[in-house]
Amino acid sequence: MSSLSDKQINLQLEDLAGWERDGNSIVKSYHFADFIEAMSFMNQAAFHAEALEHHPEWQNTYNVVNVRLTTHDTGGISSLDIRLAKRMEHILQPKHF
Repeated sequence: MSSLSDKQINLQLEDLAGWERDGNSIVKSYHFADFIEAMSFMNQAAFHAEALEHHPEWQNTYNVVNVRLTTHDTGGISSLDIRLAKRMEHILQPKHF
């Protein structure tokens, strides 16, 4: 696996609302109604991270979850970071029954 080019990263970020580049990482702060919603998001995201074998750097304070994704093996942003970010965004999509 290798790091994505600047052009590839910028193109991917166009489709990831609220995600920004911060050096060799992509970052986003998620704001929820309360602590339970924040924890629910983190628990769901943890299953996706484990499935990808790619774990986020994250921090929770009450109803806010700050996420930082980077691929340490490549020293930059890889397709794994983009995939995990997309899965995190998917968690927030309304469920259709």
